[in-house]
Amino acid sequence: MDRALELAARGPAHGPNPRVGCVILAPATPGIPGRTVLGEGWHRGAGTPHAEVAALADARARGHDTRGATAVVTLEPCHHTGRTGPCTRALLDAGITDVVHALADPGVTSGGGADHLRAHGVHVTAGPRSAAALDLVHTWHHAVTTGRPWITLKTATSLDGRVAASDGTSQWITGPQARAHAHAIRAQVDAIAVTTGTALADDPALTARTPTGTLAPHQPLRVVIGHRDLPADHRLLHDGPPPLHLRTHDVGDVLAALHHHEIRHLLVEGGPALAGALLAADVVDELHAYIAPVLLGDGPPAIPPYGITTLATAPRWHTTTTHRLGDDILLIARRTATHPDPDTEEA
Repeated sequence: MDRALELAARGPAHGPNPRVGCVILAPATPGIPGRTVLGEGWHRGAGTPHAEVAALADARARGHDTRGATAVVTLEPCHHTGRTGPCTRALLDAGITDVVHALADPGVTSGGGADHLRAHGVHVTAGPRSAAALDLVHTWHHAVTTGRPWITLKTATSLDGRVAASDGTSQWITGPQARAHAHAIRAQVDAIAVTTGTALADDPALTARTPTGTLAPHQPLRVVIGHRDLPADHRLLHDGPPPLHLRTHDVGDVLAALHHHEIRHLLVEGGPALAGALLAADVVDELHAYIAPVLLGDGPPAIPPYGITTLATAPRWHTTTTHRLGDDILLIARRTATHPDPDTEEA
């Protein structure tokens, strides 16, 4: 299963489908320890073969017979036809007799694969490395189970929490390493959102760029939230595909529209009004706080008032990681525990 997780991590973090890895093992040989690997595979993105199908194809390419073999997969095999056919059918057709999967598929249409396999005589074991498998696909899992994208709120502030000086200057509070890291995150998410106010004030391109300044292979969907029109010469209307303009201030309407577009992971970069609305609606799942060692003393804050009047009612966040980026610090935190405790199962 650890190898299957390594394979799964090769798939794209963005996109409507989860990252999944699969290893096909030969039947056990009496008196001989270990199992021979017949094939390996991982899901390379929407519209490509799922991990189980890729692993079976790899086994066939190596000249192996998969009848009586075991499939070890990070996610319960799907049991529906979407962009590709059901993995349950591929496993049954290949003669797989045992399936071990880490995480159950919570999808209404894609789930149920384990029960279907059991009904057709396959021995199914669930659970090994479930925490690690969930961590790998947590944005997808969250979107499927809640009906809204996982929301990462990014802030870039001075030590005293300011996003700009009192005269409005804000470029750049953080240094080049922090900005490069932020672009790397953009290249991993499905969409990036700003308000019309931020778009009009800053004229951002909202593209993901490599350290050399070129466009990253994956570009997130650019989302503008608000009623006002963008001027015809705005960069968002010319640098790449046109943005998705959601002409509303209702958080529920925004999240429903993004879920309809199969957005699993939304990165929110501006402005403070949007950050406050999302926090007030209790839908922010993760914070990326880039903090620069500069003190401004005045200027707009990253987060406006959003209904918290006493410390006792302030939401608490759990710091997951910190990074030093040049002279700046990145703190990544999640407000609530969304994962089970790491398991120690072996497979």
